Amino acid sequence: MIAGQVVHVGMADLKVVHCPDRLRSVGLGSCVGVALWDPQTKVAGLVHIMLPSAEGFTDATRAKFADTGVDWLVEMMQQNGARVERLRAKMAGGAQMFTFAGKNDLLKIGPRNVDACRRALAKWGIPMVGEDVGGSTGRTIELHSEDGRLWVRTVRGGQIVL
Repeated sequence: MIAGQVVHVGMADLKVVHCPDRLRSVGLGSCVGVALWDPQTKVAGLVHIMLPSAEGFTDATRAKFADTGVDWLVEMMQQNGARVERLRAKMAGGAQMFTFAGKNDLLKIGPRNVDACRRALAKWGIPMVGEDVGGSTGRTIELHSEDGRLWVRTVRGGQIVL
């Protein structure tokens, strides 16, 4: 592995790096981390999505919402030399952190975030090549710009590489 710096991506945040840097986001419960990577330029980007849609919100934080955050991530990747047709996506998070007595879908933020992120990526024609979503466990992720690997660690100590 090539040494590089680790750039932290906070909640409702977005960052893009070049090889050999890595991107890390912690605290993915119902939130979703969407990772994009261009294998030719080795440009990597990560957005920490909190909610599925900006509709009805006046919050100007584009990275907070799946419908605006994924678009912004694609735009930033392009500004850094990536091309949409080469992009590959991975995502993690979208857990159902709390159990509710009712079956109100509005309370199922994690699954709704996952669906909204999938729709946003499909709109761009970006293939999903790996994901670790759902469940009831929080995650920390780290995207390596060198090779596009996404390390996913759970709060219970598990780890996988996508």
